[in-house]
Amino acid sequence: MTTPVDLFSLFLHFLTLSLLAVGGGITTVPEMHRFLVDKTGWLTDTSFTSSIALAQAAPGPNILFVAVLGWNVAGLPGAAAAMGGMMLPSSVLTLTATRWARANREHVVLRSFSAGMMPLTLGLIIATGWLLALPYLRAEAHRWSTLALVAVTVLLTLKTRLGLVWMVLGGGVLGALGLV
Repeated sequence: MTTPVDLFSLFLHFLTLSLLAVGGGITTVPEMHRFLVDKTGWLTDTSFTSSIALAQAAPGPNILFVAVLGWNVAGLPGAAAAMGGMMLPSSVLTLTATRWARANREHVVLRSFSAGMMPLTLGLIIATGWLLALPYLRAEAHRWSTLALVAVTVLLTLKTRLGLVWMVLGGGVLGALGLV
């Protein structure tokens, strides 16, 4: 049996995650998984992964996966709590920081901060990719094809200028054909 959903806790957790979402909301997926699946039990591992896959396949902003997670937790109120929590602080902070940064763009502290955030963002994105691939790596039938797909994606990213959209489309086609 799952724990009853506390919309305020959902809102507060996503409010906190919003301030960590330095490379976009997708970088906070490992913490969302820990909270929604491991800690509260509001979602299963499969429903969590499926929610993100569905949202990423749909047209629109990348952040829509937060609404899908919230919807799967508690319907429309859950989607509103998750999206409100994720969007409110980051929007206010972004508006304020952007105005300040525009006025101080040559300041050494600002330039150092920007350079220091790059490895953090990359690490969070790698952690997200690992978390989303893990269920397929655990399944014997998909292990080698998943590893091959990850390897090909990394090589294409490093060695070509092929757009990520084409790699996502290619992965979707391989999945639809049952090859991954």
